[in-house]
Amino acid sequence: MTFTAPTPAQIEAAYTVARERYAALGVDTEAAMTTLATVSLSLHCWQGDDVGGFENPGGPLEGGIAATGNYPGKARNGDELRSDLDLVYRLLPGRHRLNLHAIYAETGGVKVSRDELRPEHFATWLDWAKANGHGIDFNPTCFSHPLAADGMTLAHPDPAIRRFWIDHCIACRRIGAHFGRELGTPCVTNIWIPDGMKDNPVDRLGPRQRLRESLDAILAEPLDPAHNRDAVEAKLFGIGSESYVVGSHEFYLGYAVSHPGLLICLDSGHFHPTEVISDKISAVLLFVDELLLHVSRGVRWDSDHVVTLSDETQAMMQEVVRGGFLSRTHIGLDFFDASINRVAAWTIGARNVLRALLIALLEPTGRLRELELAGDTTARLAILEELKGMPWQAVWDMYCYRHDVPIGIAFLNEIRHYEAAVLAMRS
Repeated sequence: MTFTAPTPAQIEAAYTVARERYAALGVDTEAAMTTLATVSLSLHCWQGDDVGGFENPGGPLEGGIAATGNYPGKARNGDELRSDLDLVYRLLPGRHRLNLHAIYAETGGVKVSRDELRPEHFATWLDWAKANGHGIDFNPTCFSHPLAADGMTLAHPDPAIRRFWIDHCIACRRIGAHFGRELGTPCVTNIWIPDGMKDNPVDRLGPRQRLRESLDAILAEPLDPAHNRDAVEAKLFGIGSESYVVGSHEFYLGYAVSHPGLLICLDSGHFHPTEVISDKISAVLLFVDELLLHVSRGVRWDSDHVVTLSDETQAMMQEVVRGGFLSRTHIGLDFFDASINRVAAWTIGARNVLRALLIALLEPTGRLRELELAGDTTARLAILEELKGMPWQAVWDMYCYRHDVPIGIAFLNEIRHYEAAVLAMRS
């Protein structure tokens, strides 16, 4: 089945009507698109190979992480993964970043311990990023490793094991700084660990004391913030750590607030199913300088479904825009779905985040704030409800048209062609 895009004349006609409709509410659609073009999403490399990495191809995925499904065409090496990413970037309007995990080092077949990783092990990624204008963000990989088999890393009671993971994170910070220095854009190096327990512990304090000491050791070396920004990421629970996670939101929020310059990462799949992070954004940014958002979609216990244009996706982007936080917020994706075409999963999720941002930018925020301050909540509600039916899709189509990317669902045509020509050849 081939999907047909609207013609340029149809796009122009629909946009003209949309621009006039928004202008009547005091919204400049041209300004909204200009602002959206300044936003760079950080695309997570691990969607392309189900978080496998290159360290131990085909090895078990451990540490509270599970990728379900076996759709054909998984990337098996760096060249294939970069090829898949190249297509995704061509299907997204704007210029975007890459989020890379340490297990995607390319070492020429030589076994390199994670605590001995160096920038040269990511030279191919760096060359590719330079050639394509992508910034790179980075992550230590504190899972799927024999020294993480019992569910503890930076909070491990064994000092030797703890030291291994500290040294791994130190190495990753230096690699991140190298990326930032070489690419001229700061690398966000984000620390997430799976540490926790399946059943209720007697000692909740001890592991958190050890985690604090480990983080202090990791962050002791000062790095130029123009090259590297450090972030810490919480989780409520995971597979194998259903009852207790050492790095809780409360722990990391306290740690970030007490360490100026440290970012806190809010992952939309890492909280209780009845909790939303849209309500946390303004609260957190009162006390930390910058925020890292990992946009995902939690479904009950599984935190990593493909992002949809849901109410919460829109609410997160509304909070970022309404609060004037765009310049203080780093937006990345974090999901892995092996049940559908992986390139399509990347593309659908990323385009939904960009669409949610555009919808937020098409609000008359100043006018709504004035009505709220004046106590006119009637008009505020009326405008907010009216906005739900406004023709934002026509503005999105124009934005895609101007950036020379497929309009509407026509992006699937290119993915289907790539699947037949490239993905189907992988065995």
